[in-house]
Amino acid sequence: MAEFESPSFDLSGLLKQAQAMQEKFREVQERVAERTVEAEAGGGLVKVVADGAMRLRSLKVDPALLMANDPAMFQDLIVAAVNEALRRAQAVMAEEMNKLAPFGAMNLPGLLGRRG
Repeated sequence: MAEFESPSFDLSGLLKQAQAMQEKFREVQERVAERTVEAEAGGGLVKVVADGAMRLRSLKVDPALLMANDPAMFQDLIVAAVNEALRRAQAVMAEEMNKLAPFGAMNLPGLLGRRG
């Protein structure tokens, strides 16, 4: 039985391209991990900073919110601000990853935080 060989198929070249793409992804992830995004809730009563690695960097609460003595509102505003900051961080990561070929020209719902 003869082995199928295709003169136009270069496995070594394909592997090198895959490794180069993997390195580009890693570089983008590292670069984006250092970027920060800000979000707020309650008209600025709660302010959050998160980074591209989805880590919360800071949380600031206006003293007026603490004096309001409303734990439910306090909790809701923190959750809203954190969720918005993480959404923005995901959007930054997706935007940067989308710049890499071949994904940049494709619309793949669910990939890298994209929604259809």
